[in-house]
Amino acid sequence: MLKFYYNPRSPMARRVWRGLLEKDIPFEGIVMNLNGDQFQPDYLQIHPFHHVPAIDDDGFKMIESIAILEYLETKYPNPTLLPKDTQSLATVRMVQMVSTNELVPKVLPLMLEKQDSPKLIAAKEHVEKVLAFFADNLKDNSYFGGENLSLADIIVGTDISSLPHLGIDFSKYPNLNKWFEQLMQRPSWQTTEMSPEDFEKFRRIVTRMVQQKMKP
Repeated sequence: MLKFYYNPRSPMARRVWRGLLEKDIPFEGIVMNLNGDQFQPDYLQIHPFHHVPAIDDDGFKMIESIAILEYLETKYPNPTLLPKDTQSLATVRMVQMVSTNELVPKVLPLMLEKQDSPKLIAAKEHVEKVLAFFADNLKDNSYFGGENLSLADIIVGTDISSLPHLGIDFSKYPNLNKWFEQLMQRPSWQTTEMSPEDFEKFRRIVTRMVQQKMKP
């Protein structure tokens, strides 16, 4: 059986967790407490960079959430999470990369910077630009790839789920807001979404990890 190494508060791990649930793939979940489990020799054999998630599929080991999701889509093609239409597929690929490269790096300053700091203001402005981009590409579709859930929805839907906890809502983007509310009703989201209390615990963990890295 596929082994899934994760921490339920990790956004990258929740991407894969939701993919596994949406595709109804049997797996053994192995929770990693990020206070040292990730540095254990056995885990470093799977993930030498000591992050989550990782999978071990009968001896085939993989890291990086998008690569894992692509692997799962190829090995377990039903239900499909990638559209067949060329332009829809290109949109899915583009949107998930924009989320990874443009949105995710701005979440950290939203979590850590003080109110009215230049870094926080710049991060909020950039996030709004990304949300507008998502809304433009979603159009009137139910999902980014059309009428069916795609990998882009799993990735973006996971990545933006922290924003309401950080004071950013989607009311300026009605189609995006409707899409997000629709995702939140899916069983895979209800199983994996963090409560406000869990998010605050996650914020404290991230703050501590950043402070430890900054020590000389």
